Amino acid sequence: MRTTVGIIGAGPAGLLLARLLHNAGIDSVVLECRDRAYVERRQRAGILEQGTVDVLRAVGAGERMDREGLRHDGIELRFAKQRHRVDFPALTGGRSVMVYAQTEVCKDLIALQAKDGGPLLFEAEALAVEGAETDHPRVRFRHEGVEDVLECDYVVGCDGFWGVARQAFPAEPSRTFERTYPFGWLGILADVAPSHDELVYARHDRGFALLSMRSPSVSRLYLQVPADTDAESWSDEEIWTELERRFETDDDWVLNRGPITQKSVTPMRSYVHEPMRHGRLFLAGDAAHIVPPTGAKGLNLAVGDVVTFARALAHRTRTGSDELLDTYSATCLRRVWQAERFSYDMTTLLHRAPDATPFEERLQLARLERIASSRAAETDLAEAYTGFPIG
Repeated sequence: MRTTVGIIGAGPAGLLLARLLHNAGIDSVVLECRDRAYVERRQRAGILEQGTVDVLRAVGAGERMDREGLRHDGIELRFAKQRHRVDFPALTGGRSVMVYAQTEVCKDLIALQAKDGGPLLFEAEALAVEGAETDHPRVRFRHEGVEDVLECDYVVGCDGFWGVARQAFPAEPSRTFERTYPFGWLGILADVAPSHDELVYARHDRGFALLSMRSPSVSRLYLQVPADTDAESWSDEEIWTELERRFETDDDWVLNRGPITQKSVTPMRSYVHEPMRHGRLFLAGDAAHIVPPTGAKGLNLAVGDVVTFARALAHRTRTGSDELLDTYSATCLRRVWQAERFSYDMTTLLHRAPDATPFEERLQLARLERIASSRAAETDLAEAYTGFPIG
């Protein structure tokens, strides 16, 4: 099998890249180790930055998002039983975010690919990337029990932290930067209308809590818990009671309760692999970087990566110049590190460390009070939350 760009992974990054390339007249093949049903039900991110929303509209994948997604013009910060709303459009010149689940983004992009895109092979396990230093790298893969080879001009690894793409990078000059947090998020899906029309980020002495949603009738909520927590060790009653404690306010706000349909624990870590390019092998998304979910940056960073790659390859196709491909890693990493910084800041701002001292807890409150009282500090948060420029 032969193509211009071999894409490993059919998450939002790989699927969007295939669409971007298709629209630019560049052929690709997408290899995904899971089946279609798994990809379309895999629960991940739910917040799309303004730039991500704009890209999805531009490639023709925005119709259902605009119809069913929930535009949010702000978030609410809660601390010391007080509530403070951060108004995104007022602080950023009109920017906002969209609540639209990653599963829905994948469904939309898969439908487009199936309609008029290049080959998308499900249950096609990538085994190795070979010849990245040459002009014709290869991806060995297994599909329907048979091993095959995909010959490419370029390979883009959108296959996550455990995928084969990153493993194909040499030890030198690769560098990794990592931080593992001593807590995670106990997340639930509940069949109940959200208790607030925007996301609520709560800092509490007992730990962080987040109120989010997937639709007008489905709530998504999170509790900070120890990293080794078993989700099933928490009863539904315990979860709702703890959420009520952490979201408590001085006014008459009430948390809506309902049937919990899913529980899981998400680990918290920060990770960056440098560089993001080796020869004609490029990394995108979680294959190159991971952020704690507090800043809502994971999917959006992946979108920035593949937009940057697609622009660079289209530029080469038009001009014959490798200039933008040669600067792919540096261009992406500037944005990655800003997102890492913001995600770290949000995580340390709102979570209670197990060994936190009274001094550190008072500093958290002082940082939150600064955001609530300073337009400059509030603007910095709003600009970062709604998204850093792509490219």
